[in-house]
Amino acid sequence: MFLDIKNLNVSVEGNQILHNFNLQINKGEVHAIMGPNGSGKSTLANVLAGKEDYEIHSGEVIFKNKNLFDLNIEERAKQGLFLAFQYPVEIPGVNITPFLHSSINSKLKNTNKAEIDNIEFAKLLRLKAKDLGIDKDMLKRSVNTGFSGGEKKRYEILQMSVLNPELAILDETDSGLDIDALKIVTEGVNKLKNHNNSFLIITHYQKLLDYISPNFVHVMMNGSIIKSGDKSVAADIEKNGFKIFQ
Repeated sequence: MFLDIKNLNVSVEGNQILHNFNLQINKGEVHAIMGPNGSGKSTLANVLAGKEDYEIHSGEVIFKNKNLFDLNIEERAKQGLFLAFQYPVEIPGVNITPFLHSSINSKLKNTNKAEIDNIEFAKLLRLKAKDLGIDKDMLKRSVNTGFSGGEKKRYEILQMSVLNPELAILDETDSGLDIDALKIVTEGVNKLKNHNNSFLIITHYQKLLDYISPNFVHVMMNGSIIKSGDKSVAADIEKNGFKIFQ
């Protein structure tokens, strides 16, 4: 099993959010988690990414045969885990190009592969940016600083495209995007899909799944998965809302 989450119980500020949460993802699979606000979707994403302020009571997460909770945020990234945030963080003064160059070389070094020099990386970055419709001038700016909501999401997909993670978690990536930006983001995801990597897509709406076809759709309520199925589950939610599972 590529990612195996077993009986995970997590609290935030004394309030339990995840209740005996279970999920298994194999290599090459795309899983979507849908649920109403407050169901625990973003808590799950943040716990997997290693963000602080979450109290893990019990359960385990095994990723590539390693206990994820034994790894810090940087180590998780080096192992191939990537989280696209709902609200990407601004990093003033840190230029996009050297930031991504350093990130990919850190990953390559961790896997005992040759690092990429400045010239080769510049070629790679321009190619990836062109695929995503990102203007080259954007690559001269600081990370997410002064970006519109759509620009921040495009940059995160650019970062994901450059790093080519083995497990990408997209937390409400479709939030605040118009239809054109949504298509660009989803096209970027679709280009990365292959039998060696997996995606966990967390969303409130079915619209994102019109462009990315998941292998499995899970309904999450009150911190647990209550139903799993194919894409038809998302269509039922679009038609009837989450009330059909209450």
